[in-house]
Amino acid sequence: MELTPNQKETLTELINIGYGRAAAALSELTGRRIILEVPMVAVHPIDRVRKALGEVLKGEVASVHQVFSGPVSGNALLLLEQQDAKLLISLLLNGNNPEERMNADAQEALTEVGNILLNACLGVFGNLLQVQVTFAVPRLHLESIDGVLQSISVRDRELQYALMVHTRFHVRDSEISGLLVIVLGITSFTRLLEELEKWEQRQVTKE
Repeated sequence: MELTPNQKETLTELINIGYGRAAAALSELTGRRIILEVPMVAVHPIDRVRKALGEVLKGEVASVHQVFSGPVSGNALLLLEQQDAKLLISLLLNGNNPEERMNADAQEALTEVGNILLNACLGVFGNLLQVQVTFAVPRLHLESIDGVLQSISVRDRELQYALMVHTRFHVRDSEISGLLVIVLGITSFTRLLEELEKWEQRQVTKE
């Protein structure tokens, strides 16, 4: 199952709306202007996710996991290479460089960034697609890509697809790459596509 050009464009538009809200929330949190680039969106069957992640992420990664449930349920993750994660934390903590192993303040800051970003994007899905989505408490992990994949679960259902959203944060003169991954079962993925079509139809009706 692949996205049609219209579905991909619609998904990108919805996620970009979420990113706009997330950037505003992060800017308010940090007191600095944070810009999130227009995301690049792709869908991969679950058996190809490791290869796709390996093409953009190397070595150990910092990941913020958040399970969401409702008509569309799954597992959402924000993934950052450790170097990017440390740079982001340094900017969030007013230039204080994090230790080799992230202390409690650093972990809390990174988890909050993930929470804001994931909730903004998933919240847009819920609001604009008119489906009720609830969120679990986000969890931070420092692990390999294999570890990330092993820790993903969606209510014990078999996973089928991963929606990968690649973007860049701009903070001051720094550029940080991040990857949002939303993992869905076949039922949720099918429902998402159906709701996207309904949303497109509502936009045409408004025009």
